[in-house]
Amino acid sequence: MTHAEGPAAARAPQAPTSADRAPHVEAALKQAMDLIEQARPMPLSASSMINKEEILPLLQHALAGLPEELRAARWLLKERDDHLARMRQEGEEIMAAARARAEQMVQRTEVTKMAEQRAQKVVNDAEDRARQLKLETEDWCDQRLGGLEGILQKSLKAVATGRARMQGTSRTRPAPEPPAPDDSEAIFDQDAG
Repeated sequence: MTHAEGPAAARAPQAPTSADRAPHVEAALKQAMDLIEQARPMPLSASSMINKEEILPLLQHALAGLPEELRAARWLLKERDDHLARMRQEGEEIMAAARARAEQMVQRTEVTKMAEQRAQKVVNDAEDRARQLKLETEDWCDQRLGGLEGILQKSLKAVATGRARMQGTSRTRPAPEPPAPDDSEAIFDQDAG
């Protein structure tokens, strides 16, 4: 068995987790920031020229490496909407069945009342559950987006700082130093007191 065929080689490759992808996303964003910071300024403008063939692959890589949790949150929202629709449909079907039965059995008003109460309870339970799922999902998404917002704000600040530095160095050139006074005349001036 060679060195490469050790215990690590025997393990099956695992899909990268969001924790594994985070450094790659951060590295791609840092590379994009470096490209932006190094971009040549356009003459007579505050804009800079950026090669989109260099920056787009970095941004696409960063986008592809975003945490799987964001996709899971979107799926959770869709699942919640589907669940609510199914519960409403079920509630409507129960209500329709209760009305039909009530019409057939007018003498059994108690049964009709129970069916309507049951249908209303199912609808209320479904709406309560949907409301709860919505709030939990919104809280979770807000936490994830807050973290992403912090990263993006740091990136934007770094880009703005880089642009300000580049604009400052291209606009301000050091003024020539005035010539030093020639003290040699004062030293050799015999008339000076």
